[in-house]
Amino acid sequence: MTQIKIQTPDDWHLHFRDGDMLNETVPATARCFKRAIVMPNLVPPVTNAKMVEEYRHRILAARPEGSKFEPLMTLYLTNGTTREDIIAAKQVGTVAAKLYPAGATTNSDAAVKSLDPLFPIFEEMQKQGMLLLIHGEVTDDHIDIFDREKEFIDRNLTRIVATFPELKIVFEHITTKDAVDFVVSANDNVAATITPQHLLLNRNDMLVGGIRPHNYCLPVLKRNIHQQALREVVATGNKKFFLGTDSAPHEKDKKESACGCAGCYSAWSAIELYTHVFDELDALDKLEGFASHHGADFYGLPRNHGTITLVKEDWTIPEKIILPNGNPIVPFFAGQNCTWKLID
Repeated sequence: MTQIKIQTPDDWHLHFRDGDMLNETVPATARCFKRAIVMPNLVPPVTNAKMVEEYRHRILAARPEGSKFEPLMTLYLTNGTTREDIIAAKQVGTVAAKLYPAGATTNSDAAVKSLDPLFPIFEEMQKQGMLLLIHGEVTDDHIDIFDREKEFIDRNLTRIVATFPELKIVFEHITTKDAVDFVVSANDNVAATITPQHLLLNRNDMLVGGIRPHNYCLPVLKRNIHQQALREVVATGNKKFFLGTDSAPHEKDKKESACGCAGCYSAWSAIELYTHVFDELDALDKLEGFASHHGADFYGLPRNHGTITLVKEDWTIPEKIILPNGNPIVPFFAGQNCTWKLID
């Protein structure tokens, strides 16, 4: 197959950041995705309905002229979040709330330090029909960073799912066979997103031959048996798994520092790289479901009208992208070959 046409896809997990950065990140996503779930971990984080509305307006102002791209907004949960916050956020169109364990990733210091006090909030979300999006890692110092996802499943996620069976939960950017197995066996209100980096890479790609900071993300890349589990499940076409890039831009000097930032900026090549992976897996017939159908269906939203077209053609992902402020970003898979290219 040398050409593929799929229904217009969506990105069910990404980071736009804020300010001038939006003039880079929003057009990059809008070039091929109709909608995107926008992460709320700004500084300060998006913790109430007013902040949700203000952030949505800033994103819409950064859309390319004529674009109909639609941001889908989320609320940042803290131990100070109230039922009233959930109700007010829902009233302004917020589709989900995001659970970050405090310290788990970029700009998560203000997030959830104690899970049990949030159970009344989950109850209100279940009542309001608001989805819960989970960064599923514990952050205890004594837990190995490669084991944090499994520990979160065993300690926390099993309890949340059992206590709130009607609450729709997205286990974000899963990285392990343990997460795949949990989602497959859970009830139909549990789903997961998978990133291009976790399908394409494992921890060898970050550590062997020297540290590669631009492959450093959180949750961190795992051993190859976990990468293989992710690849195998997307190749089955299971409707519980769908596209979420976790595209997360950081300026080059912030990645290449003594304490580098976590995140891979994949927006300019994400759909092409997913297609590259599905082609490797001999599963191009499953790409449209993963990219365009499963997420919309799980969120209870209509599937998009229109299509995009990709052709099988080698091209090299740029070594850098220049931000509006003149500083460079090194995109995910920079300087490497991709075998599929978006043409329409």
